Amino acid sequence: MRQFNQTLLPGLLLSLGVACLSKIIAIWLPSLGAGTIAILLGILLGNIFFNHPIWQKGTKFSEKTLLELSIVLLGTTITFQTIAQIGGSGVIFIMLQMTITILAAYFIGKKLKFSQTMSLMMAGGNAVCGSSAIGAIAPEIGAKDKEKGQIITLVNLLGTVMMLTLPLVGGAFFSESVMAKSALIGGTLQSVGQVIASANMVSPDVVEMATLFKILRIMFLVVVVFVFGKVAQQNNDTAETNTQVANKKKKFPLPWYIIGFIVCCVLNSVIHFPTLLSQTTHSISGWFEITALAAIGLRINAREFLKEGPRFLAYAGSVGLIQTIVAISLIKLLSI
Repeated sequence: MRQFNQTLLPGLLLSLGVACLSKIIAIWLPSLGAGTIAILLGILLGNIFFNHPIWQKGTKFSEKTLLELSIVLLGTTITFQTIAQIGGSGVIFIMLQMTITILAAYFIGKKLKFSQTMSLMMAGGNAVCGSSAIGAIAPEIGAKDKEKGQIITLVNLLGTVMMLTLPLVGGAFFSESVMAKSALIGGTLQSVGQVIASANMVSPDVVEMATLFKILRIMFLVVVVFVFGKVAQQNNDTAETNTQVANKKKKFPLPWYIIGFIVCCVLNSVIHFPTLLSQTTHSISGWFEITALAAIGLRINAREFLKEGPRFLAYAGSVGLIQTIVAISLIKLLSI
């Protein structure tokens, strides 16, 4: 407990403090909302005042664990009927969007002279769920730690830029359509946190539906990891890597919080949780979410944008542009 206090507590309390301040500011700026204010305020404070390492472990815990718990609790307020709103066209959109993103990221990476492992991690990270996907893919393809770190940084930088710009893009192309904006944000952004943060800049309805689109993408992670592992094994240049991969113990790649979300959703669909329980879990989930968004803002380092070389930035920019253009085109084509 003492170790917990010394490592996690400062950053956790800081994230909670920013969340509370955001809630108060939102009273006077209701059009922005507490979630949007939390992440913007976090970026400002994190880069000016709270960039000391003492805050890092606590903000990382808040960003990751609280957000994951928020998603699990979201399952207590969702039923199969809610998920069905995505419809067949939504499922087709996600499958096509992921496939095109993977192919584009892989071939652009090869054209820019990135290694196969880096290209595969960039493809999976952007198509599925950012750092979590990269973490699941890396051992399957024998990626080096340095390569893994570089791609995680690049994917997160791209996700941050898209997180702040997609609400504007969605408003320009889809006006008042909640489903279209949800598909754009939930179908393209790299991490769950970025999806929720970006959707918060639009509306609560978009937050819910965009999260469902994102969860659908994450559920395809099992397939992506399996296929990428096969691609790596078939490459003649990775014989040594294949031995390492073959000897590595396999683990189920689907994140625990997605399993938790599905379990809660199934239970709520079958037995229907009491209204009081659903309202309570929704409130707790909301606080977890805003605290996590504050932590995300606090952990965004503006200096990182200046560290990556032109080749890395060109890679990220081209992949992000293709993702956005393809998503807009598919949403219009499928009439989502």
